[in-house]
Amino acid sequence: MDYRTEIRRLAAEMDAVILAHNYQPAEIQEIADITGDSLGLSIQAAQTDKSTIVFCGVHFMAETAHMLSPQKTVLLPEINAGCPMADMITADKLREFKKQHPNAAVVCYVNTTAEVKAESDICCTSANAVNVIKHVEADEIIFVPDRNLGHYVSRFTDKKMILWQGWCPIHNRTTELEVRQLKEKYPDALVVAHPENPPSVVDLADHVCSTSGIYTYCRESTNKRFIIATEEGVRYLLEKQNPDKEFIFAYDGFICKNMKKTTLKSLYEALLHKQHVITVPEEIREKGVRCIQKMLDIPRNY
Repeated sequence: MDYRTEIRRLAAEMDAVILAHNYQPAEIQEIADITGDSLGLSIQAAQTDKSTIVFCGVHFMAETAHMLSPQKTVLLPEINAGCPMADMITADKLREFKKQHPNAAVVCYVNTTAEVKAESDICCTSANAVNVIKHVEADEIIFVPDRNLGHYVSRFTDKKMILWQGWCPIHNRTTELEVRQLKEKYPDALVVAHPENPPSVVDLADHVCSTSGIYTYCRESTNKRFIIATEEGVRYLLEKQNPDKEFIFAYDGFICKNMKKTTLKSLYEALLHKQHVITVPEEIREKGVRCIQKMLDIPRNY
């Protein structure tokens, strides 16, 4: 079967927009209507006139898409595609943590479930986390769930950062030793790191930024070789945008297995059977949207 042809046919019949996160397999990014970071994809999908959103990503991303487009049908091709870091914090755990720090505002990374967003004061992304923290009025901040991103943000504020001890298993696997060895092997390479990496790796980076920021930095740089400290899915667009440049990843197998679960077959079957519809209870959705909207209302300076 020619899955690509069938996917395009079914998407047209269903009035569907196909979204692919930057960490998705290359063949999924190729066929998607829109590629990008998780929140950006949900915002762009909400702005389309399509009645169905097919989110090639992980569960919390599809939840966010539904939260911003409750009138649309949201499909997740791989129902078992989750995020280990998002699963490290639950609404119950957060409520208990908040009791221990009653004066703290809660900032949640977008990599969280809808229930956690509903329990938080404001959301952030890796691109705007520093800006969000600066605009929160509280002097104490509970930051969930990623301790590495929280540690990075703490470098830019005098506020007390109370970090939930969660992490991305894929980024947290990056080691200072491996990056130093690559720098010795490729002395002309610039190190570009996502802030989900451990602090010791962030310290070695020439530039620290979100996934979208990595694309921009590498595209605008005159350098020809880069050591990339994030998931290998970004290789597809990096090489497409920069055919004359070389990209070396911080360690072999820098791969999120959950992100790689989506296949052309599962995407086809999601469209064919209209399966794995993702919804969020309305009360949680409304609270979660307020959390996201507070972030979107902050003026951008990045």
